[in-house]
Amino acid sequence: MPRGKYVNHKGRNRNFTNPEELEAQRKKDEEEKKWRKTREQDSDEEDEEEEDGEENDSDESESEEEENAKGAAAVIQIQNPNRVAKKSHRKVEEMAEDDEPQLTRREKEELEKQRAAAAYQKRHAEGKTAQAKADLARLAIIKQHRAEAAARRDAEKKVG
Repeated sequence: MPRGKYVNHKGRNRNFTNPEELEAQRKKDEEEKKWRKTREQDSDEEDEEEEDGEENDSDESESEEEENAKGAAAVIQIQNPNRVAKKSHRKVEEMAEDDEPQLTRREKEELEKQRAAAAYQKRHAEGKTAQAKADLARLAIIKQHRAEAAARRDAEKKVG
């Protein structure tokens, strides 16, 4: 008997399933699947026979709707003005009428961000933004320093 609370499985004997038992289990599962399939087919045929035998009257369809209602809806007729009935099917023509796709809030924000970035790049290239003005001023100072340095070098070459 093992000591302690937990049992260590190392060193224990291994149990292998007998191949004959595996084959018997597989055959049993196949027979069960066949039996289920035949039951489903029989129930489908019975449903079709019941549908053929009934007459379709408007009074019967209304009573069936009442029977299918669940909970308080079966007892009380509830009209919720906030409830929106979903359309089950849409025609292709209706889909074609929606020329502009409906964008989500994130997609709209992404498009607006892209437009703003493009407009900023355009103004930056024209030199109208504050950052562009600062860059141009810095470049002008650098050009001036380089010109002064080049003039000093030329003067030193002439003297030296």
